[in-house]
Amino acid sequence: MKKQVLEALNWRYATKKYNPAFQLGTNDKQQLEDIIQLSPSSYGLQPLHFIWIEDTKLREKVKSIAMNQQQIIEAAEVLILCAYNQLDTAYLNSHIDNLRDKRGLQEYQVANFRSHLLASIGTKSDDEILAWNDKQAYIVLGQLLTACALMHLDATPMEGFDPKALNELLSLDSLGLHSVLICTIGQRATDDNYQKLEKVRRDKKSLFSKR
Repeated sequence: MKKQVLEALNWRYATKKYNPAFQLGTNDKQQLEDIIQLSPSSYGLQPLHFIWIEDTKLREKVKSIAMNQQQIIEAAEVLILCAYNQLDTAYLNSHIDNLRDKRGLQEYQVANFRSHLLASIGTKSDDEILAWNDKQAYIVLGQLLTACALMHLDATPMEGFDPKALNELLSLDSLGLHSVLICTIGQRATDDNYQKLEKVRRDKKSLFSKR
């Protein structure tokens, strides 16, 4: 398994050109959703929502917002990773209620956790919550990219877009959400020359140290 992971990570790259004829199988898409659902988040709160962009006309509009990156049109799937704008008391309590009920616990067994969560997260400012929620989206992105590599699916993470314009296009404000990332998923085109380039990473000696 260790060898498989390393081979997959060496194989993957940020795909620039996709095979537009490739379609993602239903089982593969379901598996990616399962992986996203199981991705870790702080306190298990999952303050996120994910939108598959399937409509071709909508993809064209997203492309214009995202620096005209052609992958958005060519890839088999386009996923918008969104985060909630707020985490109010109702959301936090709902999370604890769900944890309590799923694990068959009594209220007194989760009381301390409930108090801690309301005190640590419930007292954060709006700006702190926005930044904190965005970080959770990046955790999911890391899981998603690794999963795609292991499934031999190509993926391209994107920050190069106008988030305000994308929020408006998808009416995210009305849902209490904002866009954080875009990820295209599919199969690399055979003539995408980027796949032939040597992978460039810093030497391990400059990345790791001991104390």
